[in-house]
Amino acid sequence: MESGREKDATPDPELEESFLQEIIMEAVSSPLNIVLLAVCCVLIYKIYRASRTPQPEVVPSKPSIPKMKKQDMTLKQLRQYDGHGEHNRVCVAVNGKIFDMTRSSHFYGPGGVYSAFAGHDATHALASFNIDDIKNESNDLSDLTPAQMDSVREWEMQFTGGQFVNSVREW
Repeated sequence: MESGREKDATPDPELEESFLQEIIMEAVSSPLNIVLLAVCCVLIYKIYRASRTPQPEVVPSKPSIPKMKKQDMTLKQLRQYDGHGEHNRVCVAVNGKIFDMTRSSHFYGPGGVYSAFAGHDATHALASFNIDDIKNESNDLSDLTPAQMDSVREWEMQFTGGQFVNSVREW
């Protein structure tokens, strides 16, 4: 003879159907519930799709160039840093200060719009806005007008985005 407990343990199919029907009816009975159900379905789909999408390959970045040691340089030493030497390092001097502009080599390195300044003291050329003055690398700035000196100071501020290396030792 079956006990009452065993009879209660077996699920009643009619009860399950009516419970499932109640849930479905509740979900679709209100426009708000339909919208929330749609949002949930979209989110579940996005999560599923994201887990199936292959991850992009990690592109190795350029090897980082070690920072330059702070050092005074002569103009002859400065010329080695025109973007063609070791590590393709680019240095530019302005107003007696040398800046490592390697990070901006697309501007100051070979092929860049300011490539003529690489490895040179560009003070006179920047003051006069004349690239031919790059050959004038004297430390005598007395021939520059106050407006040109202001321009040099502005360029010097622009170059401070690069690493300050030190000063030009001898002209």
